[in-house]
Amino acid sequence: MARERREIKRIESAAARQVTFSKRRRGLFKKAEELSVLCDADVALIVFSSTGKLSQFASSSMNEIIDKYSTHSKNLGKTDQPTLDLNLEHSKYANLNDQLAEASLRLRQMRGEELEGLSVDELQQLEKNLETGLHKVLQTKDQQFLEQINELHRKSSQLAEENKKLRNQVAQVPTAGKLVVVDTENVIAEDGQSSESVMTALHSGSSQDNDDGSDVSLKLALPWK
Repeated sequence: MARERREIKRIESAAARQVTFSKRRRGLFKKAEELSVLCDADVALIVFSSTGKLSQFASSSMNEIIDKYSTHSKNLGKTDQPTLDLNLEHSKYANLNDQLAEASLRLRQMRGEELEGLSVDELQQLEKNLETGLHKVLQTKDQQFLEQINELHRKSSQLAEENKKLRNQVAQVPTAGKLVVVDTENVIAEDGQSSESVMTALHSGSSQDNDDGSDVSLKLALPWK
């Protein structure tokens, strides 16, 4: 006769529950010991009863098995971390790739390409965006033209000022030469007489010497300014 299978649920009777706990605990520890011996495995069991009583089984040392478990858990967390980072980077890359594709499509549409799938409202919005962009482009162009014109005016004023200075410098050169000519025409001799007086005296002296029949040679040195 087949044994009736008992339904797995909480036992309401405290006494029956305690008896069942004791029997199944011994059976669980026995199975753990068999697993440890047959498979040469490190097995540790920790069980707390409903009253808080601790029961444990360890095939070797409970502390050593717990330390081994803690070390393995830490290493497992470190192993999973690169996978999580890789998934995050892949998600970021996919998001950036989608943004790039959308921006490229908008650029092509602004060039007048791939407009077939757009609705009337989308086309009107695109037209408005183009008009706004064109206005900004024209405004920027006018501003740059104005800056270039102002720069040319500044350079023109600077060149005119330099040209005026050069004209003034050139105008002073003939005046200096004229003063030199005037001074040389009014040269003063060493004895305080003018050049005209000296020439008159020389002419008179030459006439007297020629009348006496003597040959006189006279040299006159005039200062140069």
